[in-house]
Amino acid sequence: MEKIDYKLVGQRLKEARIEKKISLENAGEKIGVHKTTIMRWEDGKTEKLDMASLEILAEYYSVNALWLMGKNVPKIAMSLKYIQEKQIPILGTVKAGYDYLAQENIIGHTYLDFTPFDIENYYALEVTGDSMEPLFSNGDVAIVHKQDDFESGNTCIVLINGDEATVKKVVKTEDGIDLIAMNPYYPVRHFTKEDMSKIPVQIIGKVVEARKRKQFE
Repeated sequence: MEKIDYKLVGQRLKEARIEKKISLENAGEKIGVHKTTIMRWEDGKTEKLDMASLEILAEYYSVNALWLMGKNVPKIAMSLKYIQEKQIPILGTVKAGYDYLAQENIIGHTYLDFTPFDIENYYALEVTGDSMEPLFSNGDVAIVHKQDDFESGNTCIVLINGDEATVKKVVKTEDGIDLIAMNPYYPVRHFTKEDMSKIPVQIIGKVVEARKRKQFE
């Protein structure tokens, strides 16, 4: 059974209520409880909050009930068409030799803030390690457009020797590319055009957005 993050539920209850400028008294009256009960729920003491009351509050606050429950879904309920137009997979790993967008590599889904004409070429990748701090920390998510072309200085997803992908700033040089980490602890990695062909080293996407881990908790 999935564990409920009561503190997160409380935070979202308070956030939604304040955004709608609803008083504690009015929220309580809506579901027949005292305002102190609403306060306790917003403080994370939501173990006794029943689903019926939560659904009423979600409708009252004009938010998605599943979001209010702490689920990783959009805050505002969306139509099926909207979901299909904006939903992309979050990948845990990317490796060569097979379809890295295959179902077994998908660890979740997220939503774009825009509607592209080529939604099938977008995916998200969970970042591991600290080489790109402060842009990305361990567990953050990169929103990626699937492509093998890029401009020098772009942050890209690079696949080296068929192993899991790495996120790096990629700078073009006269004889190849440099992979540059934002964390100065990590040295620049240089690959010649011959290296890129033999190893191989492949650009498999350009990062278009960095999202912090808390957005997916």
